[in-house]
Amino acid sequence: MSEKIKFLAYYLPQYHPIPENDKWWGKGFTEWTNVTKATPLFEGHYQPRFPSDLGYYDLRVPEVREQQAALAKTYGIDGFCYYHYWFGNQKMVLERPLKEVIDFKKPDFPFCICWANETWKGVWFGGSEKQVLIEQEYPGVQDYIDHFNYLKEAFLDKRYIKVDGKCLFNVYLPYLIPDLELFVKTFRECAAQAGIELYLVASRAPEDWDPRAHGFDAVIGSQFVNLRYVTGPLYQRLTRTEVWKRRFKRLFVKEEKLNLNFESRTKPLIVDYSEAIKYLLPEKKYDYTYFPCVVNDWDNTARSGNKGVVLDGSTPELWEQHLKEATTYVSDHPDEEQIVFIKSWNEWAEGNYLEPDARWGHRYLEVVLRVKTFFNGKSIS
Repeated sequence: MSEKIKFLAYYLPQYHPIPENDKWWGKGFTEWTNVTKATPLFEGHYQPRFPSDLGYYDLRVPEVREQQAALAKTYGIDGFCYYHYWFGNQKMVLERPLKEVIDFKKPDFPFCICWANETWKGVWFGGSEKQVLIEQEYPGVQDYIDHFNYLKEAFLDKRYIKVDGKCLFNVYLPYLIPDLELFVKTFRECAAQAGIELYLVASRAPEDWDPRAHGFDAVIGSQFVNLRYVTGPLYQRLTRTEVWKRRFKRLFVKEEKLNLNFESRTKPLIVDYSEAIKYLLPEKKYDYTYFPCVVNDWDNTARSGNKGVVLDGSTPELWEQHLKEATTYVSDHPDEEQIVFIKSWNEWAEGNYLEPDARWGHRYLEVVLRVKTFFNGKSIS
């Protein structure tokens, strides 16, 4: 079978206690703490959510990581893209799962890394947007050298995902790096000295952000982020009363401004999944390498309550439509660049996971396998 299409799933490591979370949210806090306290906030709201096959796992347990990899491999996932938190001055959190994957050489499953270079704020866990938990800092060239040296063992690992022989490294928010040119120069120089080539991929980049102009090789689509933070109110589901209120307001306000302050929300922003997927992929092709990022479901009210966003009504059938469209988008890319990023493997408190749950079982994973085998030229028996 021609293995051209590749599906890479983002992987959250926040399923084991750390001192920082103990301090902020109470002893023993993990992602499951938010998942288990979720409640329905509107009629038909799919909360709480219950894991099935893997249970409420702890990522300090090697067998859990083996089970995740086996499940992903069975259903056509080509690798995990681990979120990695380096805040500057060698400050990290949640590094243990990936470190053990590298140190123990298990599971035998491909992986790459996404540097999630973002300040942690309380709003992600039901607190305030103004509450800064850990500030993302950029101390300069020595810190970039230290950061690369920490990652070097991962880059040298035979399981590390490569594009054209180059290690795929995803920078989550490149435009927040104040000395981006220095970062790119330093990382590439360090890589060359270690006999490594890097394939730098940007996400959360502005529209028409040409990666080549910034020393990067490719971009990952950020349409979902735009919908979540900016355009979502345009497509939200409204009650009949809310529809009439909006129409009445437009009689007097020529151009209504969107309320982008989610701190002021008194109920979640609800967008039908069937409507959302119309806007999660680009309408055009770019003259640089662009990887779409698909979203199989989303509901972060377990974390954020009424400040959250819900893509309501996701089904395996709609997910299959979305994934097929994204796969079609990359099917004419060069073989090594026929990549679709999936958000995510295990973001349970954001309702954004492929791991089996009590409602759908393996059906979302079955979609991945079905689409993968279809595009790679082999029918499912």
